[in-house]
Amino acid sequence: MGLFDRLRGDDDNRVVFLGIDGVPLNLVEDHPEVFENLTEIRETGSGGRLESIVPPESSACWPSLTTGVNPGETGVYGFQDREVGSYETYVPLGQHVRATRLWDRVTDAGRDATVLNVPVTFPPSTRIQRMASGFLSPDLESATSDESLRETLDGFDYQIDVNAKLGHDDDKTEFIENAHATLDARYEAFSHYLAEDDWDLFFGVFMSTDRVNHFLFGDYATDGEYKQEFLEFYRTLDEYIGEIRDSLDENTTLVVASDHGFTHLEWEVNCNQFLADEGWLSYGTDDHDSLTDIDDDTQAYSLIPGRFYLNLEGREPKGVVPEDEYESTRDELIDDLESLTGPDGRQVCRRIVKGEDAFDGAHDDIAPDLVVIPADGFDLKSGFSGKEAVFTEGPRNGMHKFENSLLYTTEPDFDLRDANLFDVTPTILDLLDVDADAEFDGASLLG
Repeated sequence: MGLFDRLRGDDDNRVVFLGIDGVPLNLVEDHPEVFENLTEIRETGSGGRLESIVPPESSACWPSLTTGVNPGETGVYGFQDREVGSYETYVPLGQHVRATRLWDRVTDAGRDATVLNVPVTFPPSTRIQRMASGFLSPDLESATSDESLRETLDGFDYQIDVNAKLGHDDDKTEFIENAHATLDARYEAFSHYLAEDDWDLFFGVFMSTDRVNHFLFGDYATDGEYKQEFLEFYRTLDEYIGEIRDSLDENTTLVVASDHGFTHLEWEVNCNQFLADEGWLSYGTDDHDSLTDIDDDTQAYSLIPGRFYLNLEGREPKGVVPEDEYESTRDELIDDLESLTGPDGRQVCRRIVKGEDAFDGAHDDIAPDLVVIPADGFDLKSGFSGKEAVFTEGPRNGMHKFENSLLYTTEPDFDLRDANLFDVTPTILDLLDVDADAEFDGASLLG
């Protein structure tokens, strides 16, 4: 609650949403001594599993979580999307999200929203009270909605993201220090604007959790060198969540959620190399590094993470798969993918989802034909530069997981049975008593 609200005695319901990107439910449940505050929130409020979306990638997850609709409506499917009617690709930003965001609905209802560090929100909105864009913003100056916000965040040594390049070093000391510095500054900024702003919705995301998981989760899972540093980082995060909870009044509901889970990464799976080896994909030149370099006889290609497309006549510019052979060709590709096994003999594909079963909406014209949900340990990559093998190892030892995201809240009347990301936006609108004339893929979790 801002100072103005305290003076005017406003007792409207308010919501603070804290995103903790990529934090898995079982990590919190297995370590109540590390997550004392989250554990208490669950015991006195509600908490449990939150199913992610297909594919479970932050670039697609946050647009869906903040709109309540699937990528067929948001128009964002992953970190890299294909232009309609072209082989050109682009990195989706906030301006590419076609569906209405939660904070815009709150603003349209005459309420105020402060939004900080949400991935895929660049450029920042100037129609809401205050916004600092998160992941994919090029710099702090262009990520902030006004000069005052920029100057304040700069005074906190605020960073948009952890320096992930430091995670590539064998010695993770600098990376860990940078992750803590990013976390500390994020908490300072959140605390400042929680107290300073007159908000009805405060929506902030800690994304440094995702970065720490990518480079240290394997240490945690295998009792490796940096396990204790990993847990200490999370102990600090939990303390910050507790401080924020303790600062809120009885009319404010705290919701804490992650957008996907995490697990130990053992092998990177180079999907386009697999397609090339199996005869599905070929290139027009030896010097290839993008989708535009595929040859005319290519039947299928992949985009990260685990999205597979047929090179279909009438949809792709030089499609070769006839429309009347679509289903039979896709079934053949499914068979090949199901036969893919890793160096340890395990099947790579845990589940294969057909596009029409996951995506539906006004912007499903670039939806993938298939999405592979991999078995734990197999991280699906989709570069076009060519690899020496289908299975390789890289600097990361943690990967996203479809299952095992979480939602904890101070509100005891949440029904979290079969809850998923699409439920978050309608739930927050319900908590705020904001009526939305819209169709969501989710529903309010309030009992």
